[in-house]
Amino acid sequence: MAVSLGHLLNDTMQSLIPALYPMLKDSYGLDFTQIGILGFVFQITASLLQPAVGIYTDRRALPYSLAAGMGMSLIGLIFLAFSTTYSTLLIGAAFVGLGSAVFHPEASRVARLASGGRHGVAQSLFQMGGNVGSAIGPLLAAFIVLPRGQASVSWFSVIALIGMVVLFGVGKWYVAHRAANATRKVMAPLQTLPRTVVIRTIIILMVLTISKHLYQTSIASFYTFYVIDRFAVSIQDAQILLFVFLGAIAIGTIAGGPIMDRFGTRFVIWFSILGALPFTLALPYVDYTWTIILTFVIGAILASAFSAIVVYAQELVPGRVGLIAGLFFGVAFGIGGVGAAGLGMLADHTSIEFVFKVCAYLPFLGLFAIFLPPIGKGRGRW
Repeated sequence: MAVSLGHLLNDTMQSLIPALYPMLKDSYGLDFTQIGILGFVFQITASLLQPAVGIYTDRRALPYSLAAGMGMSLIGLIFLAFSTTYSTLLIGAAFVGLGSAVFHPEASRVARLASGGRHGVAQSLFQMGGNVGSAIGPLLAAFIVLPRGQASVSWFSVIALIGMVVLFGVGKWYVAHRAANATRKVMAPLQTLPRTVVIRTIIILMVLTISKHLYQTSIASFYTFYVIDRFAVSIQDAQILLFVFLGAIAIGTIAGGPIMDRFGTRFVIWFSILGALPFTLALPYVDYTWTIILTFVIGAILASAFSAIVVYAQELVPGRVGLIAGLFFGVAFGIGGVGAAGLGMLADHTSIEFVFKVCAYLPFLGLFAIFLPPIGKGRGRW
């Protein structure tokens, strides 16, 4: 619960960046490409560093790195709040990305250590914290930042300070847990799949991660612009509509944990990505009411995909929890960054509506789940 709370606070700060896009676009006279590059800097900073952090912490634990990562996000918020140029906005986004890079691999490891063997529930609970934080960000932007201006972002430094205190306590638990289990014999890895199968499966999981996060990036970065352009809603109402999608992800994530432990990670991966396809295809063609309904359904279905992928990969490569968490969180952030920049350029040359029509086909990549070998809990059922 503590590490999930830390994830909530971390991702609340993260989600302020895309939630600020409409305001920053008007204040700084930015085009969609510059908006995409801002997202790219944040996402790519986290992407490149997370696998390196995971590899290092598999060899040498850093229990208090969780609190340190939150401190880096605090620095990023200060830059974002008092920036007067586009370049300092980029610096602030980079610091928030750096904080995420340090936080996620070790936080995922702590969630698994505290799971009591219920890895699906633990990872979903951990992810739910992040998803709730991502959902809260647009609401905070709508009701605090938009009315009071960019400088009010600095108020959220209180969130970072609370997070540092909570995560320092998690670090103390981590140190005590390691000391208590220092003499326990290490269990032999349960999986004995050939190396070529493991590598091929990791590549498939990355493809599935790309499909899920690229679609989610299109929503997180450009959904507010889409509903403003198509339905002429206010910026504040657009932020509330974005909350509907992100809130659905939080609900679906926690619901997916018990399903994952009961039926297996492969089943959840298959359903979570491919199951969203009919709704993503319909979304660009429906009216205002159905847009709200479909975005909620899409968010809820997509929600458990990433938790299931992380748990599946950790079972596939036993003993490399940090590497797997860093690798897949890194890929997720990297795709978010590249996707934000690429989709921004596409929107400048076509239209926001065209971007959503193209991204609607991304869940087709869920078909690759059929090539995943059955491993871990629930494999007897699917």
